[in-house]
Amino acid sequence: MSQDDKMPAAVLYRRDKDWLYLIESVTNGGVLDEEHLEELEALTKNVDKHKVFVTAFPNFQCFKDNMERLAWDTVVWIAEMPEHMIHLEKQGTLEPR
Repeated sequence: MSQDDKMPAAVLYRRDKDWLYLIESVTNGGVLDEEHLEELEALTKNVDKHKVFVTAFPNFQCFKDNMERLAWDTVVWIAEMPEHMIHLEKQGTLEPR
């Protein structure tokens, strides 16, 4: 698999917090499971930004169908509920990796 194949669907930067969002779309490339998360961390190891790893879902049912595969310390965004996010945190508080 090439590095291009490992890239997320979107990368966004929030300047005020210095956060880099790496967003995978379940309809494009699957979920951020542990393996995919490790690949993205390796690809961005030299990036000097706080990173937030996000899996985007079209609806709650799609999230429920895939939730067991999601990696800890990632975030879920669901299009039918755009104002909410689900934080899969091991530590108990939201912080970038």
